[in-house]
Amino acid sequence: MAKIFVSGHKGMVGSAILRALEFSGEDWDVLTRSRRELDLCDQSEVDDFLAKEKPEVIINAAGKVGGIHANDTYPAEFIRENLMINANLIHSAWRHGINRFLNLGSSCIYPREADQPLREDALLTGPLEPTNSAYALAKIAGLEMCRHYRVQYGVDFHSAMPTNLYGPGDNYHAENSHVLPALICRFHEAREARLPEVCIWGTGKPRRELLHADDLAEGLLHLLRTENPPDWVNIGTGKDHTILELATMVRDVVGFEGEITHDLSKPDGTPIKRMDVALMDSLGWRASTPLLTGVEKTYEDFKERLASGTLRQ
Repeated sequence: MAKIFVSGHKGMVGSAILRALEFSGEDWDVLTRSRRELDLCDQSEVDDFLAKEKPEVIINAAGKVGGIHANDTYPAEFIRENLMINANLIHSAWRHGINRFLNLGSSCIYPREADQPLREDALLTGPLEPTNSAYALAKIAGLEMCRHYRVQYGVDFHSAMPTNLYGPGDNYHAENSHVLPALICRFHEAREARLPEVCIWGTGKPRRELLHADDLAEGLLHLLRTENPPDWVNIGTGKDHTILELATMVRDVVGFEGEITHDLSKPDGTPIKRMDVALMDSLGWRASTPLLTGVEKTYEDFKERLASGTLRQ
């Protein structure tokens, strides 16, 4: 039985990883800790924890995350916390003889004007999107740290770059959430209040790729089963949609009958962001959840958590 530590297990991604491990049919001894139990920003706490528990595998799904507004408003917090989490976990994992470390990055690490779809070799070839550069720099540092420790020490430290994620347990904060949960929340509230319209940020023209969190979790387990995985690999669907198309889909799923309008004073962010998933495909894995099916399931989860008072906001 292999002991695996999943950091950030209470978040959307971490909880999806736990579900995937439970239903994998493999013999995993799963280790978790809440923020109250383990401060990943404290090197001594991380050292003591790994020295005592001695996991054989770590999946690092912990981090401070948010949408355009959160990234643009709190850049100091985003760069500091994510840098410290990555540096502490990666270094302590090496110190305590943990050979397999799978680090979670983000598609925002790629340059704003990189050729589409985004290939792994586009990293560090141009300027980042300004609205989330602090978060992106911290994530880049994490995957570069994994790469250098792998080169110098011969450990299997590697990274996965997921595209925009959604699914059960997402964060529905009114200002700090990502695009899909923000849309679900707005359209649901508008339907309940019988409002005539829902206003979305920007022009609605930027294109976004979306991956269900359960698909990501399955892809991560596939990487753990892969010998000599790439230093970093994109995980996505390879398909994108405009923000307006996403808003229209959410409107229909929620059952809102009003209009969609635009707040042109708000930023669009990166104009297009779609992942090249050829490398992951060559490793024998691809996403399987259709977007409409995923949105329908996510909305059902939203309503259940809202009714039970467990919605993350």
